[in-house]
Amino acid sequence: MKKIIIITLIFFQSCVVQAKIIDIINPVDITQFPQTDYKENENSDPTQIISGSVEKNIYMSLDNCIRIALGNNPEISTAFQNILVSDSKIKQIWSKFFPQFSWQTSYTHIKQLQLSDALSRNLQYDYYLLGEISLQTMLYDFGVTQNQATIQRLGYDSDKQTFASVVNDVIYRTKAAYFKTQYAYEAEKVAQRTVDNYQQFYDQAVAFYKIGLNPKVDVTIAEANLSNSKIQLIQAKNLVNVSLAQLNNIMGVPYIQKYDINEKLEYKPMHITFDDAICIAREARPELKRASILVEKARQNVKLAKKAFFPQIDGSGQYMRGGKHWTSNDGWNIGLALDFPMINAALIRNQIKEANYLYDREIANAKKTQNDVYLEIQTAYLNLDEKRNQLPVAQMQVKQAVENYKLSFGRYKVGEASPIELREAENTLRNSQLTYYNSLYEYNTARAQLEKSIGQNIAGDIVKLKKK
Repeated sequence: MKKIIIITLIFFQSCVVQAKIIDIINPVDITQFPQTDYKENENSDPTQIISGSVEKNIYMSLDNCIRIALGNNPEISTAFQNILVSDSKIKQIWSKFFPQFSWQTSYTHIKQLQLSDALSRNLQYDYYLLGEISLQTMLYDFGVTQNQATIQRLGYDSDKQTFASVVNDVIYRTKAAYFKTQYAYEAEKVAQRTVDNYQQFYDQAVAFYKIGLNPKVDVTIAEANLSNSKIQLIQAKNLVNVSLAQLNNIMGVPYIQKYDINEKLEYKPMHITFDDAICIAREARPELKRASILVEKARQNVKLAKKAFFPQIDGSGQYMRGGKHWTSNDGWNIGLALDFPMINAALIRNQIKEANYLYDREIANAKKTQNDVYLEIQTAYLNLDEKRNQLPVAQMQVKQAVENYKLSFGRYKVGEASPIELREAENTLRNSQLTYYNSLYEYNTARAQLEKSIGQNIAGDIVKLKKK
């Protein structure tokens, strides 16, 4: 029960943080995630006990892994804090229009040394300041602060797109790690079946040897094959543990309690044309949006550089009370000031040139980003098509390997086949099964890569674009 409570708390925390993330930016539509049905394994027992524990198995779905990653991955938290930092900087810029307030009180004892010597009199007196209240504010700066705030606002929007990009990448890596873990589970099952088959082969060889039908070398070969298969099973179990550790690290919960993945690797078709993928990326890919924002930010910097000659109008006011005694006198003043900056024409001219060059650079960077995204989508799309076409071939290989193994084992049972032939048939069966599951793993990973490249999760098998 303690384990269930811990994972439930982690999942609840992830949902809360995820809700805060979506309040700021919504790069991921949770409703687009595939709706996963929880299916128990055919041979699983709902009362199965984890070794060394008195608790039931805890199963984790892909949806839950993604939600935990969104709430606990430190990269997402870092990007989220960058957004808050940018928001604070915007408010700092606008604070220039807020008045600056100061208050002071003092006591001063003054002795005029030079006059005292000249007049042969001790000239000294006390001055009391009960309070001096000063108020100063900027009234107008001919759009300089407006430009600065606009630039910082664009930086804020850029950080939001960076955040969306980080979320997109974390979701992809979570999916890839999840699919790898699924493959590791399937590879473990294949390794276990191989051990069972070689155990059956070994028992058959011993039985034949005892009745004198086969020589001792058949038993030796069968025993060696069984030992090798057990080593492969140990390696397969370690692959499961390593894959789970990698998945936990991506989710940001490396010390989470033990759980199992109950979903199997499966083929989920996705019918999307290359043109549709490009159209989706133009609207959803955060890197493209960020590139456009950076171009506009550079343009605003050019405008700001050209305003280096502009003055600013300041207003000020002051009230004082004091004199020979704390309350003997009072006074006030109020005024306006036109503050011109120190002008270095050569410096300002070159700063404007620099801003223009940076603007041209951001235009080139935006073009490069578009080209890179186009290549990424094209590569992911072609890779997905390749993995899709490999699946039926891999499935046929498994079917042929199963039939070949049954025939070889049947021949061996009646003394027609050698142990070498049976070992080759078993290895072919094992390799074909691993190839099939690896093809499923690569297909699902390729699908996740395509979703990352277009910046949107695809829930159904057909993508319907909204017409403008």
